Amino acid sequence: MHALTLASFLFFTGLVAFITWRITRRDDHSSTSGYFLAGRTLTFPLIAGSLLMTNLSTEQMVGLNGAAFSDGLSVMAWEVVAVIALVALALFFLPRFLKSGIATLPQLLEIRFDKTTQLITNIIFLIAYAVILLPIILYSGAIGLQGMLDLQGLTGIESSTTLLWLTVWIVGIIGSVYALFGGLRTVAVSDTLNGVGLLIGGFVIVYFGLQAVSGGTGIMEGWSILKEADPDKLNSIGGAEQQVPFFTLFTGVFLINLFYWSTNQQIIQRTFAAKNLAEGQKGVLLTGLFKLLGPLYLVLPGIIAYHLYADQGVRADEAYGHLVFNVLPPYLTGFFAAVMVGAILSSFNSALNSTTTIFSLGIYKGVLNKEATEEQVVKSGKVFGWIMAIITMIIAPLLAGQESLFGYLQKMNAIYFIPILAVVLVGLLTKRVPPMAAKIALVGGCLLIAAGYFVPPFTLLPQIMHEFHFVALVFVLLVAVMLIIGKVRPRETDWIQQHSGDVDLTPWKGAVPAGIVLVVLVIVMYISFAG
Repeated sequence: MHALTLASFLFFTGLVAFITWRITRRDDHSSTSGYFLAGRTLTFPLIAGSLLMTNLSTEQMVGLNGAAFSDGLSVMAWEVVAVIALVALALFFLPRFLKSGIATLPQLLEIRFDKTTQLITNIIFLIAYAVILLPIILYSGAIGLQGMLDLQGLTGIESSTTLLWLTVWIVGIIGSVYALFGGLRTVAVSDTLNGVGLLIGGFVIVYFGLQAVSGGTGIMEGWSILKEADPDKLNSIGGAEQQVPFFTLFTGVFLINLFYWSTNQQIIQRTFAAKNLAEGQKGVLLTGLFKLLGPLYLVLPGIIAYHLYADQGVRADEAYGHLVFNVLPPYLTGFFAAVMVGAILSSFNSALNSTTTIFSLGIYKGVLNKEATEEQVVKSGKVFGWIMAIITMIIAPLLAGQESLFGYLQKMNAIYFIPILAVVLVGLLTKRVPPMAAKIALVGGCLLIAAGYFVPPFTLLPQIMHEFHFVALVFVLLVAVMLIIGKVRPRETDWIQQHSGDVDLTPWKGAVPAGIVLVVLVIVMYISFAG
């Protein structure tokens, strides 16, 4: 069994690497536009595939299904509310981003505010990616793989700590090679290939999982048994004691999703590489359509695992790996583990590629060596990328023991998501708010939320009102402070956004109708499962 699993795993992993190399071997990896922005050539299937796969990693597959194991269908908010954020990206943010021809979000803040605002944002992103995002991707990936491939049985290593460190370092090194030698287009192509595999694999697991629930009498029978046995788990409306209470959808959950999909460098970098605005909008809205299917393969397996293993002492974040190992045939387990490695690599690659882009263009070229040649800028990114990768591989195993991986990720992300989103929105929607307001909001916002999480007596506030309401309150406060500063100490002249001429800004004719349809589908989905 192990031999078959391992063989199919190695075959699929090698196949993706080979096809990616064949497609991208003649790409321009020496210029900044070629390496960081794929030469602005991405069309909508690659944008959608890469967006989906950058988002869809083991912190989603393992973490969100783990959250569903504990709380049921209400955690689908992280998938479904994302659709509204993607519509906002397609219709509001993307036209403005492409108009300025930027490669990083902090560059937009330099154009709107000043150089120091850009530098502060660059530093916030780099610290957050090194300490929060990259380690969680590697840790969750290692935990998922251990469960799926039964690595203890396969390797004979008894110590779970040793095995965790070993898995993290192997996956981290492979991911670093992909991201740092290949550039953005290599990442986008491998993402798309793995995306197809992950979607197929995700639905296959649901099929076999429902078969296991019904004892092999069919998936509809399995679904009926689930509904009868655990009706509370299939309620889309989250209760007050759950991770995502219903009313937080309109406050912190919405704002975290809005930042993640519209102003998060790791995600939106592939939209900056769009061939034109129309291709970018099609890619973003197609991603929205796929996100509507997210609960099927990111939430339902967690509920199935609860039904099958709740009485066996399985921990929430181990539930998904346990389900995959137990319900899939051995030849499919290896295929799916390979796809999961692809998912880990794709999120890790994308975050690492974004990190090197921010460092190279924002800090190396912007501050350390303003006269740097294109080759020097790309080389600085690769060197810095390896440093970041090593730091990440050291931090990742130290996350062992978190109660809910996905809950921890969202909580930590809010520290920097909320201030940056406030500054970007105020920057784009006002003309007179000065750079000083942006700096106060960026630094003050991060400190306020961190204090609410970690510094007594401020920690009482998130406990009294739920942490997602708390971060929304901080968001409103930051916006208010920036607008007040804009009134009291405004810029001397109105800010007017100039078109850089890099990208054709003709919108896709179907963008607004498609956006409306997606929002209606979100509402229908919530109503259908409201208990």
